[in-house]
Amino acid sequence: MGKRVIILGAGGHAKVICDVLRLCGYSVMGFLDDDPALIDSQIMGLPILGKTERVFELDFDAAIVGLGDNGLRRVFYERLRARGVPLTNAIHPTAVIAKDVQLGSGLAVAANVVVNPGSRIGDNVILNTACTVDHDCIIEEHVHIAPGAHLCGGVRVGRGTLIGVGACVIPYKTIGAEVIVGGGAVVTKDLPDRVTAVGIPARIIK
Repeated sequence: MGKRVIILGAGGHAKVICDVLRLCGYSVMGFLDDDPALIDSQIMGLPILGKTERVFELDFDAAIVGLGDNGLRRVFYERLRARGVPLTNAIHPTAVIAKDVQLGSGLAVAANVVVNPGSRIGDNVILNTACTVDHDCIIEEHVHIAPGAHLCGGVRVGRGTLIGVGACVIPYKTIGAEVIVGGGAVVTKDLPDRVTAVGIPARIIK
């Protein structure tokens, strides 16, 4: 409690993270963003402290990457890890996470998320508003599970994948790395790496 945190990014996802951190009792110092139009402005009553490179100059206790885009978030997260910057998780007080769940670093877990027993959540993952992760799922690094998406038991999601708003994955399916599952899709079969799948049932379109 009272930990001083810097957020990289100043868009909508960064606002959500800021709210979560405040609810958890952290002291958010401000945001860093590379958009020159944002410099010296404020968001949520907090300052934009400069460009992201300032994270290596400022005095704080921990940082978190507040970018929704999986690729950009991975780049910034790995840069911070390589330079030894301490990272924190932002986990909303209403999230329900089973005691044996393994949690990585740099996580953003929004309101009303549920993660059930036996699951593993990798580094730099977003579990967005009211998504659910059932028992024994494995979510690899830099994944974004969008609002209202549902993973049934035993699902595996590969590195850098996006599961879109309201999508569902039936039990024990494997989704590859850097996949996009469209909003509202229902995944009934395994998906290979780097494809886009949409529809009910989900079909590969790209």
